[in-house]
Amino acid sequence: MASWETFVAVDIGSAKIKCVIGEWTEEKKLRILGVWVSESHGIRKGNILDMEEFKNNLDASLADAEKMTGEQISHIYVGVSWVHIDVAKNTGIVAVHGTEVTEDDVNRALDMSQNGIDLMNRNVLKVIPESFGLDLETGIKNPVGMNGKKLEVRSHIFSIGSNILSNLRKGIYDIGVEILDVYPNVLSAWEASLSRRQKELGVVCLDMGSSVTNVAVYEEGSLIYAGIIPIGWEHVTNDLALGLRISIDTAEKLKLEYGDLGFAPGKDEDQEIDLSKFSNVDTITISRKFMTEIIRARYQEIFYYVNMQLKNVGRDGMLPEWAVLTGGASKMRGVVGLARESLRLPAMIGIAEDLDGASGTSIGDPVYTSVIGVLLLAQKYGNLRKPFKLNLSFSQIFANIKTFVKRLLP
Repeated sequence: MASWETFVAVDIGSAKIKCVIGEWTEEKKLRILGVWVSESHGIRKGNILDMEEFKNNLDASLADAEKMTGEQISHIYVGVSWVHIDVAKNTGIVAVHGTEVTEDDVNRALDMSQNGIDLMNRNVLKVIPESFGLDLETGIKNPVGMNGKKLEVRSHIFSIGSNILSNLRKGIYDIGVEILDVYPNVLSAWEASLSRRQKELGVVCLDMGSSVTNVAVYEEGSLIYAGIIPIGWEHVTNDLALGLRISIDTAEKLKLEYGDLGFAPGKDEDQEIDLSKFSNVDTITISRKFMTEIIRARYQEIFYYVNMQLKNVGRDGMLPEWAVLTGGASKMRGVVGLARESLRLPAMIGIAEDLDGASGTSIGDPVYTSVIGVLLLAQKYGNLRKPFKLNLSFSQIFANIKTFVKRLLP
């Protein structure tokens, strides 16, 4: 890129490709320079069905971003929210080298936690620690610098099908762009939308996308559960198309225009919607009450599965900092009320906060939460590329080059 201080994140979904360009201020605060959304026609449910279409869509999205910012994009961070992502939980135990725990000991423990997990034909994207134990002490957040002999870690292992990741890499590489890192949206969504207080007291974040709903539960500052429900925004559209016997395009327009989970039958119970306003093909009239029942049934199904996952970790109805909804499907009118009713938790819409936005840049939208979270995660895990300084010793220069080469590898 033309500027070493400018970074690009791309969220590749089944319906949309979202691109965010940002920079870090001197106060280490993320400033968003621009956001772009384009159609994604080459992917369905996390499968690249048409490689050329996928490359054309992504290339067009990045080209628009380049025109607006004047930056040539050559390296990106990628966010994915696909049904092929799997989350496993496991424990790793290692002996501490010496008397004091080092980062190398922590890394060995995280690597050890992957043992016993079925990773046949899968690639590990991230290993996120939940907590550490050192000898007889448990619940440690960061053991580095502490004294002990046996280090134990409970971690969450996020993996994806090897062929899926290979095709993604190939498509991006073919348009002349390198991948710096890949993050699952089940991680990035909460990074942008949850406060430190929420993570400490207990909260569930639902990233409601096109084909999946990501679930992440935080407590005492740590991720204690992550899961993926293969139901999303596009399923609502399909339900409307089948239930009302109309086309997919008309169903999508109808959903956006009249969808309201809080619609209360009464004086409007017999309201009829003339579909000829949206389509030259579907010219019938339909009952808004019936349409609402179809939409509500699918959202209730999503919240049912969320509640089942919360029960599995003993947190159903027991999270003081509420349920935070984000992603495109969270924009459905009345969704907060239905979430409160179904999950027996207070609910709210989560957006990326405490950020600077360039003039004319809209970042207060739950659609952008995940892709902004990708940049925040990149900073948190120290993956951001830095400019080299010439006044370094030879050993420091060699170490920087070694790190730089590692970070270029996807």
